[in-house]
Amino acid sequence: MILLKFNREFRVVFILGVFVLLFPGSVLSKEKPVILALGDSLTAGFGVKEEESYPAKLQLKVASAGFPHKVINAGVSGDTTAGGVRRIRWLMKHEPEIVILALGANDGLRGFSVDEIRRNLELMIGVCRKHNARVLLAGMKALPNYGEDYMREFETVYSELAEKYDLDFLPFLLEGVAGEREHTQPDGLHPVASGYRIVTELVWQRLKPMLKK
Repeated sequence: MILLKFNREFRVVFILGVFVLLFPGSVLSKEKPVILALGDSLTAGFGVKEEESYPAKLQLKVASAGFPHKVINAGVSGDTTAGGVRRIRWLMKHEPEIVILALGANDGLRGFSVDEIRRNLELMIGVCRKHNARVLLAGMKALPNYGEDYMREFETVYSELAEKYDLDFLPFLLEGVAGEREHTQPDGLHPVASGYRIVTELVWQRLKPMLKK
């Protein structure tokens, strides 16, 4: 009887092991859904503590609202839209449900071609859509260094792509923060803790309806 019981238990364990090997997705399906925050230093949290970055603060809002999602900070200081293109496929290993795409600020600071910026953003949007990840596109603004025409064309890229691909859209990631001394570091661009609280709220206002869908 003991031997028969052992054989039955062994068969059950063996079958479960085979199931795990053949259908790993079924076993992993209970993992938390992912929100991927893809960006540059504005996402990484340059100059502030890790817990003060907007993805970290966003995680708290997501959890307090009762959503199970995990927010991954994929911000890299100095990154450009071209850098995002190089990273995006590798980042899809996280199988994100939502990607917050906030790149382009460094492109604008360096006066990169607007056509190149558009092309890179479209490539990243395409990869996200291919992997069934919804995109929250965060717009950026260029400084006046390169003239008003460049500023206007740069800013328009984001709204046009949001309309073209029917994306959830935040017109400007740093609305109410950029240029405000009390909310930014000495460069007038990178937020301090209070600035990141504003950024977090801006992102959350757009993200929350997406999570309810």
